[in-house]
Amino acid sequence: MIAGHNDFVRRHPAAVKRALRALLKSLDICGTQPERVARELVDKSLTTRYDYTLQTLTGLPYAKWREYQAEDSVRFYALRMQETGLIKSSPQKIMAQATNWRFLNELKKELKG
Repeated sequence: MIAGHNDFVRRHPAAVKRALRALLKSLDICGTQPERVARELVDKSLTTRYDYTLQTLTGLPYAKWREYQAEDSVRFYALRMQETGLIKSSPQKIMAQATNWRFLNELKKELKG
């Protein structure tokens, strides 16, 4: 999940799209080249165990972002949060006022792979 302040997203759409593109590309690299990513993480001392890191990277579904419907996920979690009293807004209101799928939809087309 990624979130941005409405004002920032409106004022800096190019920066938002670049950041989202970088995130999605990194997910693709983690999914297609887990050995490379595990080695980089160890080399940069972000983790110490190559074997555990590789196991984690190969066990996570990094490429699923292409298959999931982001709208359905937000609707599902908004409904759960409303049911538990964490939020008062309806899922429909959250979808209408607090989501913007423009960048994701553009990047899905751009990053076909």
